[in-house]
Amino acid sequence: MTLVAGVDSSTQSTKVVVCDAATGAVVRQAQAPHPDGTEVDPAAWWEALQAATAGGLLEGVAAVAVAGQQHGMVVLDEDRRVVRPALLWNDVRSAGAARDLTAELGAPAWADAVGSVPVASFTISKLRWYAEHEPERASRTQSVLLPHDWLTTMLLGDGSPGPDPVTDRGDASGTGYWSPTTDGYRPDLLVRAFGRELRTPTVLRPGDAAGTSPGGLLVAAGTGDNMGAALGLGLEPGDVVVSLGTSGTAFSVQESPTCDASGAVAGFADATGRFLPLVATLNAARVLTAAAGLLSTDLAGLDALALQAAPGSGGLVLLPYLDGERTPDLPHATGSLSGLTRSSMTPANLARAAVEGMLCGLADALDALVAQGAIVDRVLLIGGASRSAAVQALSPSLFGVPVVVPAPGEYVARGAARQAAWALGALPTWALAGSAELPPGDHDAGRRVREAYAAARDAAVSVARR
Repeated sequence: MTLVAGVDSSTQSTKVVVCDAATGAVVRQAQAPHPDGTEVDPAAWWEALQAATAGGLLEGVAAVAVAGQQHGMVVLDEDRRVVRPALLWNDVRSAGAARDLTAELGAPAWADAVGSVPVASFTISKLRWYAEHEPERASRTQSVLLPHDWLTTMLLGDGSPGPDPVTDRGDASGTGYWSPTTDGYRPDLLVRAFGRELRTPTVLRPGDAAGTSPGGLLVAAGTGDNMGAALGLGLEPGDVVVSLGTSGTAFSVQESPTCDASGAVAGFADATGRFLPLVATLNAARVLTAAAGLLSTDLAGLDALALQAAPGSGGLVLLPYLDGERTPDLPHATGSLSGLTRSSMTPANLARAAVEGMLCGLADALDALVAQGAIVDRVLLIGGASRSAAVQALSPSLFGVPVVVPAPGEYVARGAARQAAWALGALPTWALAGSAELPPGDHDAGRRVREAYAAARDAAVSVARR
């Protein structure tokens, strides 16, 4: 049996799975936590990877790949030492920089150039903020990497920077200075953001290896976390993934690039040579944990309460912008609860409003993908919050299409492992076993819930953008 490993270096933790390269069956797995916050010393990621693989987890493994959180800014000096803690995707201090960059060229020009319009999450926005607010550090910076790029080079150097950094087209497409349409960097946009040129990783072709570690482990190119999930799920046109983790995402694979000047859909590439249009929200699973805490219960208790309430939550509508929001682009927004009356103010209604609000934001994401040409035959619901009984009960009516819940698994890490197997030869076909299709929902009730949510959302957007 040939073994391959996949690493999911996410916002909150490092997860590693070791799989049979032929079938994708998980042989063993482990994880280790990351520090909390919106910036972190990249050394913490390496330490977490070492902790997760301690005790021989990688024994007998032939190849490994890293799928990392997208967009983060890792900056290195001339000697390839980290200059400052990495800014993560969910650090919104670069929101003003994103607005300035968009205004300078116009949203249509950005969408045409790189498939996406800058938002606070993107690396290019963080570079503009960095150059303006930390000029001394910026003056010492010579290279910019993504989180997965940094971990890949550390693997190649067995704990110290290895050969010249490399990346893949999927993760590169989330920087704001690489074009999925031309398969190339846009150094002019990088200079516009940072004020001068920076070294960037070489973009490998799908299936290429990055190199071999000193210990003889083949290291694949790696990719971004959403691209890893697409590989892990074996995504095909007609499938749309809705992932409910720290952030919420909805994405599909397409054969041609997308270009959305509204900025709602990011026109990413995937890890196979195709394209991965994606909509992201900042607020997903943590909406449920926050609501559970407010109601002095746990997630199971929140589920039970939510399922006691009727669709529409007695008129309560929660806009779950608890950490600001990316889609719509309201990085400094806060959440709001409308429709409060004496009769609607019950724990059950509040619990259901939290679930409905989170899911309505992702239902809006599906609409945005359809507007960009995506075909939605079914939704694959993944992420920690996909296991919620209330989420499973409500999502078919709000999404309006069949919803399938794959068996619980680390699909980002699984996708990275599949990419590692590809680096050894051909891309293997791994079956997606154990999926369950949810019962169809009441689409009329779902439509009414979405209409109430849309009215509250539009009012909040109008106020925020005055």
